[in-house]
Amino acid sequence: MNKKIALITGITGQDGAYLSQLLLEKNYTVYGLLPRRSTSEVNLNRLEWLGVDDKVHLIDGDLTDLSSLIRIMQKVQPDEVYNLGAQSFVKTSWDQPLLTGQVTGIGAVNVLEAIRLIKPDARYYQASTSEMYGLIQEPMQSEQTPFYPRSPYAAAKLYAHWMTVNYRESFDMFACSGILFNHESPLRGLEFVTRKVTDGVARIKLGMETELRLGNIDAKRDWGHARDYVKAMWLMLQQDTPDDFVIATGLTTTVRDMCKIAFDVVGLNMDDHLVIDPQFFRPAEVEILLGNPAKAKEVLGWEAETSLESMITEMVEVDLQRLTRG
Repeated sequence: MNKKIALITGITGQDGAYLSQLLLEKNYTVYGLLPRRSTSEVNLNRLEWLGVDDKVHLIDGDLTDLSSLIRIMQKVQPDEVYNLGAQSFVKTSWDQPLLTGQVTGIGAVNVLEAIRLIKPDARYYQASTSEMYGLIQEPMQSEQTPFYPRSPYAAAKLYAHWMTVNYRESFDMFACSGILFNHESPLRGLEFVTRKVTDGVARIKLGMETELRLGNIDAKRDWGHARDYVKAMWLMLQQDTPDDFVIATGLTTTVRDMCKIAFDVVGLNMDDHLVIDPQFFRPAEVEILLGNPAKAKEVLGWEAETSLESMITEMVEVDLQRLTRG
């Protein structure tokens, strides 16, 4: 039996690393799209941390360059394509709205077009996001909830999401979107609030810092573990029929309460160290997100396995280890 071949864009990110680990455990051959700019140095830290950096095949290409994607499709001939690559930091999308549109929005369509032209039987996964709901139209968001994006990032993701639906319906492609709510891990970038918190708490505990500065700590999010969520990505591409799924825990928590969990892990009083800084507020805030994962549970047999408390504890402990080692 031939090994399945998977191509992952955004392979060096949090989700790309966990997905690579999962697919390798399932005996896939894994290729990763690697955009190179003016430096030959590549950030493989996440793949290295999971011990899979020497097991994946990295191939030069860029989401904004259709010709490179066509070349890669011809060379790799993937069975499954996971488009996780994006300019994915919401705050930066206001500073770089055109770049975000090109990479996050048009980039997804470039991948779809390369598949349509070269490998139309490949199964495609699009990383959609709960940020597309933005100014929420229902208390709990499902696949039927109307979207109302509140950032350039969310608007670009929404374009990619609907183009995935369009290619599925227009060209009979096996194209799925996972509308993933916030998912975190020790591999999360420091610019994201959960990792900013766990790293900050670890620094305060070790005497390296005295305060943690945040913006809107009353915003509510539905947080799960990335390790759980990549399983849902894989399950979507194993179904008989392509479809879109909300992937979430079905629970929402304030940033404030998430911070308290992190400070409690190290035995510190949050109020002694937390500072509200107006510079970290968004121009247009998304106040609450809460996903309804009922369809994913019914069709995919998927549900979140890791609690917020367990995840934040893991993240704080790993950050303490990192900082102690230097």
